[in-house]
Amino acid sequence: MFRYVAALAAATSCVAIAHAQQVGTESRQISGPLLTLDQAVALAGGSAPAADAAAAEVDAATAARRVAGLRPNPALAVEVENFVGTGPYKGVNGADVTASVAIPLELGGKRQARIAVADAATHRARIEQAIAQADIRLQVTELYIQASAAEVRLAIAADQFRIAGDTARAATIRVQAGRASPLEQERAEVARLTAEAGVEKARRLVDAARANLARRIGRPVTGALDIAVLGGPASAAMGPPRPAMATGTLALAAADANLGAADAGVRLAQSQRVPDLTVGPGIRRLEATNDVAAVFSVSVPLPLFNNGRAAVDQANAERRRADAQRRVTALDVEQQIGDAQVEAANAAAAARVASGPALSAAMEAARIARVGYREGKFGQLELLDAERTLTDMRSASIEALASYQLAKARLERLTAPAPLEGN
Repeated sequence: MFRYVAALAAATSCVAIAHAQQVGTESRQISGPLLTLDQAVALAGGSAPAADAAAAEVDAATAARRVAGLRPNPALAVEVENFVGTGPYKGVNGADVTASVAIPLELGGKRQARIAVADAATHRARIEQAIAQADIRLQVTELYIQASAAEVRLAIAADQFRIAGDTARAATIRVQAGRASPLEQERAEVARLTAEAGVEKARRLVDAARANLARRIGRPVTGALDIAVLGGPASAAMGPPRPAMATGTLALAAADANLGAADAGVRLAQSQRVPDLTVGPGIRRLEATNDVAAVFSVSVPLPLFNNGRAAVDQANAERRRADAQRRVTALDVEQQIGDAQVEAANAAAAARVASGPALSAAMEAARIARVGYREGKFGQLELLDAERTLTDMRSASIEALASYQLAKARLERLTAPAPLEGN
């Protein structure tokens, strides 16, 4: 991401990290293996209700596709005529029996139109499944980055607590030697207590961040987190922003799928205007002569009250709405991508400043102030000011790194490629 992230590793040295973990184990046990971001995403994908819902939607759409391809069922009809009357038709001895099968014949391409609608719905469900997976990855990434940043903040707080303890002991020695007033010792003790409270606060924030991540991935987070996700020397610098294009993104793919479903709906509505035929071949037994004869019937609905025009108009209106919504989505996505690029670039610039020479200078100034204070060359106020400046720079550095990674994750979500149709 930027050249000077190595300075953060120096600021939160191995000693500070180890001390932070030692302090943290007083209230939480870190005993499991390292949990990486990819592992967390995989765990969340296997337990997220949103993923289950999206998979069920795909299964339902696939089943609906099978249903759409089925032809109408025939109907078996049995008719009994000329019975329970008067004269020769009294009783059932003179009844004529007709058995026939009514076979619907779909015309106008209705079956193909239904299949097209079902195919469009299946594609839309697969897009929604990809969107759910991308959203899960973004949510887990944000929680993982926040938890990792909280770990580093705890390391910084623990390091400051250690330094404040050293400063308090040095102040006690100076007071006992008569080289400083008791007020200096009191100031150092206040600074030590403040640093101790900072460690407790940072530990609680770590526990809360880990609990949030655990809820999302569906299991306790007992191991260490990979703080390298916040950046490192191998990270590349942010280049010039690329043109904000909505083409190929998940959001536009979903809008395209809606438009495709609307097109299929128009074709289905048009096919419904063509009347279907129902043919009924059968056999009739004539009781009077004990003969058997074939019968054949044809029925056609008369479109007197509903000719399907209103349904076509409705489908065309839905298609216009889907087309307009697609254009709106393209504009919104391009704007969001542009905003995310600016946000990521600004966070990268802030991280370069906070994690670069400024942090190195603050570290060196604090080191000199500590040595000088112990040797009596600097006063306590100079030391406290140097320590406060270093703490502010460390905090600004981790905040800038976390902000950059969060902005980068949001940008990756916006530009996530859509799955190919049929996959």
